Amino acid sequence: MLKLTDFIIDCPDPMKLAAFYAEVTGRAPKPDSHDDWAGIVFGEVELAFQRIGDYRPPTWPSSEHPKQYHLDFEVDEFEPEQRRVTALGATLKQEFINDEGYGWQVYTDPIGHPFCLCRNKGTVWP
Repeated sequence: MLKLTDFIIDCPDPMKLAAFYAEVTGRAPKPDSHDDWAGIVFGEVELAFQRIGDYRPPTWPSSEHPKQYHLDFEVDEFEPEQRRVTALGATLKQEFINDEGYGWQVYTDPIGHPFCLCRNKGTVWP
């Protein structure tokens, strides 16, 4: 049997990046987080951040240094979440929103990892 337990993101400062995603998600970093490893628990899966000395960020959506992953976060409305995540240090890179207000926005976190805010018609998340 296979069970997903962790999603690990390389970074130069695990505590700083964990603090960013803690603010984005409204969940606190784990109490045992430290300078080399920090985590945020989501049910049975941990979003973890590990220190890498020679970290190089992806340049996605450019293909020069392509993404290795990205996170999607479903939102009720784009505008308030856009204001919130950019105030936390995210950078809006590209938008794909249709006339009805559905689609996604591509961002990078403070050190260049990509993530998207998504709004899908008819999607209800528990």
